[in-house]
Amino acid sequence: MKIGITCYPTYGGSGVVATELGLELAQRDHEIHFISYAQPIRLRGAEPNIHYHEVEVSRYPLFDYPPYDLALATRMAEVAQLYDLDLLHVHYAIPHSVSAMLARQMLASGPRGRRLPFVTTLHGTDITLVGLDRSYLPITRYSIEQSDGVTAISNYLRERTQRIFDVKNSIEVIYNSVNCDVYYRNSEIADELRAEYAPDNQRVLVHLSNFRPVKRITDVIEIFERVHKQMPARLLLIGDGPDRSVAEWLAVQKGIHDDVLFLGKQDQIYEKLSIADIMLLPSELESFGLAALEAMACEVVPISTRAGGVPEVIDHGVSGYLADVGDVDTMARYAIELLTDEKRLREMGKRARAVAMERFCSTKIVKQYEDFYRRVLERSA
Repeated sequence: MKIGITCYPTYGGSGVVATELGLELAQRDHEIHFISYAQPIRLRGAEPNIHYHEVEVSRYPLFDYPPYDLALATRMAEVAQLYDLDLLHVHYAIPHSVSAMLARQMLASGPRGRRLPFVTTLHGTDITLVGLDRSYLPITRYSIEQSDGVTAISNYLRERTQRIFDVKNSIEVIYNSVNCDVYYRNSEIADELRAEYAPDNQRVLVHLSNFRPVKRITDVIEIFERVHKQMPARLLLIGDGPDRSVAEWLAVQKGIHDDVLFLGKQDQIYEKLSIADIMLLPSELESFGLAALEAMACEVVPISTRAGGVPEVIDHGVSGYLADVGDVDTMARYAIELLTDEKRLREMGKRARAVAMERFCSTKIVKQYEDFYRRVLERSA
């Protein structure tokens, strides 16, 4: 198949998932065309069967805000016509589904009169956006209903979407995935990095996010402080965002700043995960919990809130632990209990890896998307 993929090309979970999906599809001999305003971060530029098409937005003085959605729709139609794409797969309803819908209409009214089906994958921010501004509800609902196929990354997200938007078309759940051949506990890398980040053999806790308020980064600091009082430990904070300065200030106030390392945005996250013992994910809301899954694949035990779709990823007491939002004492207790019992920590880490391999490996998930694409194309024929 010839598939066009549009996503946000940044460090967010949806962009990572979309890019990894494209790479997996390309390895299975599909022709993949990424269409976005920047090259997705996981692309290196030399992958076989992968093409990138930049969307250029004109900075015309008349517009206070350049109309990216219109430029994207035009580029989608151009690429689809030039390369004879079979379908578009867009991640996020706003604005990508709207742009795909316009591209489909442009192609249908063109000389060839062809119909280009498009698939929308919901990641959760679509729902958040409507929660913040209800004026987006009509266009979000319409773009979902106009999609030729819709997927959601968790049962939680599907049910919430159906409840909030009252959409009539079916939504298929296809979970996020992780490349189990890339994300694993690499002992050689771990030995080198431990000498750098934990030279005195401290316990290593890690947090990975975009540092937005919903991630509750201050709870990460609170949990780590409780662990730090009980044993030598270090906290690796991977990512960046609006709450970084708050987290830095809190770490200083609590006297633990020297053991809290802000690493910023990272490409090869699996290397850092190879030295970690525990992943902290105290989010207020997660539609899936990709960071927890990536940690599990690296035998890092996740301790998270039971928010949104996270319980579909983490089996409490088997592959990690879950607590209520804001319950930093319980999450700290789970961490301390694990870190003081090496055998239990490693056994749970191996179970977490086994769950990731059995249910969420990209080689399994990509087949579900292939099957979904075929069904969409059959219905659209």
